[in-house]
Amino acid sequence: MNNSILLTIAICEVGFWVLVIGGLSLRYVARMRRASTVTLALLPVLDVVLIAAVALDLHRGGEVEFAHRLAGIYLGWTVVFAHSTVAWLDVRFAHRFAGGPAPVKPPKTGPQAYRNEIRGFVKWLGAAAIALVITYGLAYTVADSEQATALKTVIQPLGVITFFWFVTGPLWVVGKKNSSSKEAAGERSRL
Repeated sequence: MNNSILLTIAICEVGFWVLVIGGLSLRYVARMRRASTVTLALLPVLDVVLIAAVALDLHRGGEVEFAHRLAGIYLGWTVVFAHSTVAWLDVRFAHRFAGGPAPVKPPKTGPQAYRNEIRGFVKWLGAAAIALVITYGLAYTVADSEQATALKTVIQPLGVITFFWFVTGPLWVVGKKNSSSKEAAGERSRL
């Protein structure tokens, strides 16, 4: 198993959280806004490090394993979801350390919950598309034919994730909405 790619993914993930928590701490705890902005601006560097590590490993003839495909999925995720993750944490840091307004809890049912789930699912589709572009890009640029064939199987885990995201997200909220509507109709008919 190619532990170097898994290790690089783990280091990038830890680095992501260190930069985010560090950047927000600089902003709200230390009141160093410029240092905070610079720290948070370093987040894309982690993506570059990861893609470079995967490309280098492929160029050196490394055997493609799940870690290589996971790297593409991880990169798609961070490109699409990093900003919203930072924004979500920013509201909480502002509330906790700077007297900002309390975070608003999103609804769990109803039209707004459905819109939120659809928005998240569409963002996931964007992340999956980026993962495909990155992984196929590596397959066509630095991988040999055997590596390229193995990299292209990234479509399978992306399909599984997409299916489960849809079922546990938008479809689940619609199901809750329909069951709530039936319960409400049953209550009204008893009156």
